[in-house]
Amino acid sequence: RDSCSSGGAVPNSSSNPGLVGDCAALMYGKETLRGNGRRLNWDYGVNIASWVGLTVAGGRVTHIEIRNDLWGSLPPSLGNLSELSVLWLSGNELWGSIPAELGSLSNLTLLYLNGNALSGSIPAELGSLSNLTSIDISDNQLSGSIPAELGNLYSLGYLNLSDNALSGNIPTEIGNLYNLQSLSLDRNELSGSIPAELGNLSNLYALFLQCNELIRSIPSEIGNLSNLIRLELYSNRLSGDIPSSLGNLSKLQALALNDNAGLQGSIPSWIGELTALQEFYFGPKVLAGCGG
Repeated sequence: RDSCSSGGAVPNSSSNPGLVGDCAALMYGKETLRGNGRRLNWDYGVNIASWVGLTVAGGRVTHIEIRNDLWGSLPPSLGNLSELSVLWLSGNELWGSIPAELGSLSNLTLLYLNGNALSGSIPAELGSLSNLTSIDISDNQLSGSIPAELGNLYSLGYLNLSDNALSGNIPTEIGNLYNLQSLSLDRNELSGSIPAELGNLSNLYALFLQCNELIRSIPSEIGNLSNLIRLELYSNRLSGDIPSSLGNLSKLQALALNDNAGLQGSIPSWIGELTALQEFYFGPKVLAGCGG
């Protein structure tokens, strides 16, 4: 009976035990992961270097990139691909949960699972992936809270969890992500206040928190984000005065505060001093809203 060591998938298999293990993990995963358009040619009789969506380098599987071409559920066996650096499965028809076993992929730098139908919670184990620079799991059906453990991902530059059904507070630990440049938590069911700790994200250029259930005032610490270009907080339940510290955001091009009935006062005079500002929304709902 063919196997990864005898069927031709791994040439010179005796000298490539790591690749044999990768082959076995993927063949096991094929039980739940199926090709949609192109035939998923993962087979014992096909050289693994020719398998659809894979990159093999240095005798190991390093990349999986298959978009708009898969259906099924994510197999836990993917967590055995110890040299995997890129897992890019956007825009497929994947359902079920994100396996906690992905937290074993210590070399992973990019995790893109956006545009699927994944459900359940975000595994706290993803907080162990210290080499991650980008996470996009937006546009799914994920629920539960945002794990505080994501605050351990100090290399992260891009975090997109938007368009899900996430609830609870925004973890203060997100403020530990000093390399973060873009943070998208919009279009969820997040509640509580905006953490003042987000003001620590000195490299941030985009902050999207719109279309949630966030309450209380905008923390003055947001005015510390000197590189911020877009700040979108519309369609929440924010209240109080607009902090004058936002007048320090000299690079700001878009500021959307509308559809927060509790925000008080008139348009602040310092708005006119933001010379880079191109879009400013305040008061009743004037944008397309939160649907779709």
